[in-house]
Amino acid sequence: MNIKLSQVLPIQNLTEYKMHLACWNRRTQPLDDFVNSKEKWESWQRYRGERDDFNRKYIFAMMEFYHESDDIWLFGGIYEVIARSSKGYRVRVVDGSKELIGRLKICFKRPGRVRAVKFEKYYNKLVVSEILKESYTGQQFCGYENINHGFPSIENIIKTDRPDWKAALTSVKGVYLITDKENGKRYVGSAYGDSGVWSRWACYAGTGHGWNDELTKLIKEKGIEYARSNFVFTLLEYRSMKADDKSILEREKYWKEVLLAREYGYNKN
Repeated sequence: MNIKLSQVLPIQNLTEYKMHLACWNRRTQPLDDFVNSKEKWESWQRYRGERDDFNRKYIFAMMEFYHESDDIWLFGGIYEVIARSSKGYRVRVVDGSKELIGRLKICFKRPGRVRAVKFEKYYNKLVVSEILKESYTGQQFCGYENINHGFPSIENIIKTDRPDWKAALTSVKGVYLITDKENGKRYVGSAYGDSGVWSRWACYAGTGHGWNDELTKLIKEKGIEYARSNFVFTLLEYRSMKADDKSILEREKYWKEVLLAREYGYNKN
């Protein structure tokens, strides 16, 4: 698809707009907030910070579609700024943009690390990548071998009860890896019994630590935001629910030894 945004969403008075390029803020991906809570996504438009980034009447909001590429963005709506203060902005979504929120994917190369830019400079450079049939509700299940997801993604998958992910992860036992991006430490764990991987990871989504001793100490000290910012989940091995629990525990032991998860990671035994 090589259609300019102007052909799909014509906008007049461009100088009344700022374009919001919402990206990872070292704590949260805006795309994850959009999936998890529209109120959380709207808070990205209300946040002011030290600069008056949204100093025009309207905000054309997009969020980085980080699952695919740094140059793909998901349209998050047009907001009117109805009040400003040092604490933030009061905004409301413009009706004419609602039907494309979460559906319109746009190709655009971000000019540096800026958060907001003048819309008239870039409007004619915005190209439609795809129009989804329905508003985006999260990444589709990618296959067991391709799971390499940050904590916010797993948390949103669990909280939104994604049916494809739930069906896949409730049907297998396995050995998983949690990597801490902050320091490179790893934790090897296993999901066995009748609960499956879904139930085990749901525990992490709820607590940040899954009640593992060393991770519990870490999250009690630094808070669950540390997990959201730094933990990445990978499935090392998976087996059917008919697999013997003893074999799962043996494979967990194997991976702890291979990855030196006791000596240099968060595993204690």
